[in-house]
Amino acid sequence: MPTLNEIRSTFLDFFERNDHRIVESSPLVPRNDPTLMFTNAGMVQFKNLFTGVETRDYVRAATSQKCVRAGGKHNDLDNVGYTARHHTFFEMLGNFSFGDYFKEQAIPFAWDLLTGEFGLDPDRLLVTVYHTDDEAAAIWKKYAGLPDERIIRIASDDNFWSMGATGPCGPCSEIFYDHGPEVWGGPPGSPEEDGDRFVEIWNLVFMQYEQFADGSRQDLPSQSIDTGMGLERIGALLQGKHDNYDTDLLRHLIEASANATDGEPDGPGNVHHRVIADHLRSTSFLIADGVMPAGEGRGYVLRRIMRRAMRHAHLLGAGEPVMHRLVPALVTQMGQAFPELGRAQPLIEETLKLEETRFRKTLSRGLRLLDDELGRLPEGKPLPGEAAFKLYDTYGFPLDLTQDALREKGRSVDIEGFESAMAEQKAKARAAWAGSGETADSAIWFDISDEVGATDFLGYDTETAEGQVMALVKNGKRVDSADKGETVQLVLNQTPFYAEAGGQVGDTGTLRTEDGTARITDTKKTAGVFIHFAEVTEGTISRDAAAQLEVDHDRRTAIRANHSATHLLHEALRRALGDHVAQRGSLNAPDRLRFDFSHTKPLTGQERARVEEEVNAHIRENAPVETRIMALDDAREVGAQALFGEKYGDEVRVVSMGADEGSGKGLDGRTYSIELCGGTHVRRTGDIGLFVTTSDQASSAGVRRIEALTGPEAFRHLSAQDGRVARLAGELKTSPDDVVDRVRNLLSERRALENEVAQLRRELAMSGGTGQGAEPQAQEVGGVKFLAQVLDGVSGKDLPALIDAHKARLDSGAVLLIADTGGKAAVAAGVTEDLTGRVSAVDLVRAAVPELGGKGGGGRPDMAQGGGRDAGNADAAIKAAQAVLEG
Repeated sequence: MPTLNEIRSTFLDFFERNDHRIVESSPLVPRNDPTLMFTNAGMVQFKNLFTGVETRDYVRAATSQKCVRAGGKHNDLDNVGYTARHHTFFEMLGNFSFGDYFKEQAIPFAWDLLTGEFGLDPDRLLVTVYHTDDEAAAIWKKYAGLPDERIIRIASDDNFWSMGATGPCGPCSEIFYDHGPEVWGGPPGSPEEDGDRFVEIWNLVFMQYEQFADGSRQDLPSQSIDTGMGLERIGALLQGKHDNYDTDLLRHLIEASANATDGEPDGPGNVHHRVIADHLRSTSFLIADGVMPAGEGRGYVLRRIMRRAMRHAHLLGAGEPVMHRLVPALVTQMGQAFPELGRAQPLIEETLKLEETRFRKTLSRGLRLLDDELGRLPEGKPLPGEAAFKLYDTYGFPLDLTQDALREKGRSVDIEGFESAMAEQKAKARAAWAGSGETADSAIWFDISDEVGATDFLGYDTETAEGQVMALVKNGKRVDSADKGETVQLVLNQTPFYAEAGGQVGDTGTLRTEDGTARITDTKKTAGVFIHFAEVTEGTISRDAAAQLEVDHDRRTAIRANHSATHLLHEALRRALGDHVAQRGSLNAPDRLRFDFSHTKPLTGQERARVEEEVNAHIRENAPVETRIMALDDAREVGAQALFGEKYGDEVRVVSMGADEGSGKGLDGRTYSIELCGGTHVRRTGDIGLFVTTSDQASSAGVRRIEALTGPEAFRHLSAQDGRVARLAGELKTSPDDVVDRVRNLLSERRALENEVAQLRRELAMSGGTGQGAEPQAQEVGGVKFLAQVLDGVSGKDLPALIDAHKARLDSGAVLLIADTGGKAAVAAGVTEDLTGRVSAVDLVRAAVPELGGKGGGGRPDMAQGGGRDAGNADAAIKAAQAVLEG
């Protein structure tokens, strides 16, 4: 019985033997389709090849594409775990032709693979074709020998594919497997087609038309093939299973879940284990591709998937976080085919553990609220939308998680009520990804790229160069020239200007032609062309003109230093904090650097000092910064760090710096920092000059942000600090080295003096000394000795001690003290213990406070305090307290 890993290899090997380029799976975050939240089909990474706006050095390809369907119109989340063939994560096996072969070869490829390599019984296979596609039907009949009754013509859109309302489209041919009459169901197009007897295993798309807005179609000049076959589905078939979750890979994950929760894989918790197994894959691959849990967009969908799995772990009785403990089982199964899993394993485990720890704190309360709400409802009535919204808003329960919990109780949710309650937050809660990072008007740049070719970047070696203006774009349209005062975007055949990428900002500088001058204000890159944002400052800039190009040297120098320092910082953080540290974003600007990295808590002072010390040590080392072009696999082999989710080609630029004996990195095994990077860097680490961090703060959940300075900016920062210390030393009449001890001594002296002053004030108050009037005398009020006094220069915190002293002197009685604190009043009252059954200090304070413009007051029967805004009414306050004693 072949494993899923073997089936994947068999598929790819078959097409490689048939002259297809085996293309690595693209990330789950699409780079070329702004309409998609996640890659959900194998053709996504080839979209621009099908539309003709991009070409590559191959015309045949085969992939095993990782896909996620958990958001937008492709959302299988609700069904996962309850059905045999729904997943949030799946692999799509596909072969593609970009204007090379068409139906006459695509159909034989499919038939030979299924019946030859995979050994399926030809008599069990049947196909569908679009009802007018006589050509495909004839090929199936001739090559595969299928009779007419096993070539089913379908007239609906189920057998006609289109990329959108307009654009490439064409008929499909779906291949079905017949599980036999013992399984209920009918062939496609029949009333029983929803049964499980006939299961679709492969879809061949024949991209042969272009659809126009008026509904008309015409043949494409270059016809293409796009196919898709779910690995899990074909795996179940080849392993003799009717359920994808019974395949070896998913079964391994289900058993790992059962072991981690001390349960049985096929017991009452079977559905829970299935959900966990599926969601473990989607969450792990999303994290590996750079998605982190968040409150919106892709991060929000990731969090929904994670929390759904975590709730099912809770239902299995797991007392501690479980998901992170299952990651090694996943890496064992899929790490060889997708090495990014292994590279990201520490980050995946930490992210899952942190998220589950957080979620468990709110899960029990949320489920109790759900049970309470259900307990107040008649049997079978849906959960009110307001309650579902409260679960979402207060406890972080997405609606589908609530629906999933209710499904087990035979209940539903009042969706209309939920949407109504959520109206004020609708825009945020329902926000979907609006783009994948490509510019909205990228088509024009693809056109330019096709016409003039990609821009040749010269900026690694020079900051000045000659180039030719190949195209000008103004307000989204191509123009032939731009005059003084106009802003325009320029494309040249070659340039020293670095285009914004990898956290490094774009270069600025000057462009001069024979007829004019332009100031370059920014540089970006799309479709292989560098786009120079320019403001014409003199004369005219025209297409085809030769240009002298000069990068702002001082700005580029500062950016280079910050970028190289970022690499050293990344490695220093990994060594100080652990291998889970991975870059989550960066900014390399001329005045500062910013580095976002995966970590869950602030750096301690010791950790931050260690990082700074290590970075500066490698700066002082003045080691050469080396760059080389390597095959991606070779770069990873020598330990190069890559940004998860970043798209790399077959060849990559590797930047290494610093020496470290026995690190195991680099070709020599002793490189300190080695990363895949397309940015510009210093030639030696000493060119960075100096490094100092200025802040460490949270950026988002599980992500920290460090800001730092290098070179002259770092020197100015430290000089300013030295200046402040020197001025402080002058004020303190000491040396800068002794400032800390001097301040510490002054603070100690101040505390001693404050205590001494407080004691003297209390003594003066007790004796009626200077500022306090005559020594206070007790009067008898209502049969109780009552002492009242208004004090100056005494703080509210001194009053309790004075109350205790007066109570001791009275032996039996009540005391009321009012301190005038700059016009405001602090009040305290005390009653000796023998009288607390008769009168309470709280009552005395609450009687006095309103006269002083305050409210309330409280304490114990023997001691109470309060305050007010107006100490001028102290006499009235005393009389109010006396009235309490008089009864």
